[in-house]
Amino acid sequence: MLKRVFVAPDPGRIRLRFAARAVVGIGLAVAVCGLAGLSLVGAVTGGLAALLALFTVTDPTVRGQAVTTALLPAVGLPVLAAAAGLHDHPVARDLTFLAVTGAGVYARRWGPRGHSLGVFAFMMFFAAQFLHATTDRLPEHCAAVVLSVLVASAVRFGLWCYEAQLPPAPPAPAPPAGTGLARVTTRQAVQATAGAGFALVVGQLVSGQRWYWAVGATWWIFVNTVSRGETLVRGFRRVLGTVIGIGLGLLIAVPLHGAGAPTAALLAACVFGIFYSAAVSYTWMMLSVTLLAELLYGLLGVLSPGLLALRLAETGIGALGAVLAVLFVLPVTTHAVTDVWIQRALRCVHACTAEAAARLAGSPGADPARRIAELEHLLGRVRLSVAPLVHPLNPMSGRKRRARQVLALLDDCARETRGLVAVAADPEASHDTRLTAACRRVEAAVEALTGGTAHVRHTPEPPTTEPALAHLHGLERALADLATPLRTPSGSPLVGA
Repeated sequence: MLKRVFVAPDPGRIRLRFAARAVVGIGLAVAVCGLAGLSLVGAVTGGLAALLALFTVTDPTVRGQAVTTALLPAVGLPVLAAAAGLHDHPVARDLTFLAVTGAGVYARRWGPRGHSLGVFAFMMFFAAQFLHATTDRLPEHCAAVVLSVLVASAVRFGLWCYEAQLPPAPPAPAPPAGTGLARVTTRQAVQATAGAGFALVVGQLVSGQRWYWAVGATWWIFVNTVSRGETLVRGFRRVLGTVIGIGLGLLIAVPLHGAGAPTAALLAACVFGIFYSAAVSYTWMMLSVTLLAELLYGLLGVLSPGLLALRLAETGIGALGAVLAVLFVLPVTTHAVTDVWIQRALRCVHACTAEAAARLAGSPGADPARRIAELEHLLGRVRLSVAPLVHPLNPMSGRKRRARQVLALLDDCARETRGLVAVAADPEASHDTRLTAACRRVEAAVEALTGGTAHVRHTPEPPTTEPALAHLHGLERALADLATPLRTPSGSPLVGA
């Protein structure tokens, strides 16, 4: 776990800048709330709003990010007002919370913007429970949200907009398509609502005050997952991160008793940890989130060992709700999702190859570099989808071994494709007539793999010193080898239903 976070590659120091900017933006937002005369509770509301504005907005362009950020208050403030107005009406409050949960997940069908707005809406309702927001304090909470989003926007798009110097990011791969209940986002919305309903009822039986922790645990387990395997692994990592965070809380947060200066320093460290580790380790991110929540409770004067034990229990209830939902409510199988991502990655490999060959043939409009960025995103989705199969706790050694083979061979395909694109980018590179035949063989191999037969013929080619041909031959070998682990000897799928 330590290696995954602190030794993981960080090209261009993007994660470092992402985390450092978050500390600056959230710190300034809290300071502005204090200077505006808001109370500690208002400052906490503002800090959470700034954190969400800097963390959840992931549109591929800076302009898109700015538009989504501007829409956050428009979505969040009505939800916050509804939560405050229903504070003394538990049945209506609970039903509304479940509706916000389902709508927030369903909004993912509209891409990164829908996802960001859905998360913000849910967290505004959650924050109202966390801070016991009532109608008499609503103006202060709304002012904190607006001020903090403005400050976070000024930092993100003015003071430190490092994305403006980066090449445009490709759009995030859309989830598997479908209509009605066949659409993954629709099924997940139903699952999340059912899981949250279970967590809400059982959580209230355990604690009439802190039940919302269970609902929050269920919600965040569903974020950025598609299949039931991904959700189960994420649930395990959430509980593990919470357990470690509670252990640290007993050693660090409880003895502090909410002391101002050290608590503020640790809060900044937790914010950095959340943003820096999010892309590489969900366990470490949850550790940071748990410790941050404990420090906030210390500032509010309610932190105790008993409260930490209750948080662990509520987190377990939320995780159980998510597990039951993905297993028994419109399940989305790991195999179905993994197969979609692998097919998309293979088609993207072919598209990269075709674009590179066209570039070598002298076509000025060919742009293989754009396809490479798309391929990297798709491979990331494949790794996320296959993660349940290669998890150390997976008892099915045969499927684990085949899944690792698939990942290794897809990495080989990506490496050879990147090499081919690099050669095509060289203005001195010349076109070899053998490239056309090699590209056709790659196309045939991809069609065989994505057509369900997974039977690829490969005729060994004589060694060549021509770089483009060498990469194409390597790609052919990797595609041919990939046919074996994609099917078991009995012809059943890699992952199974």
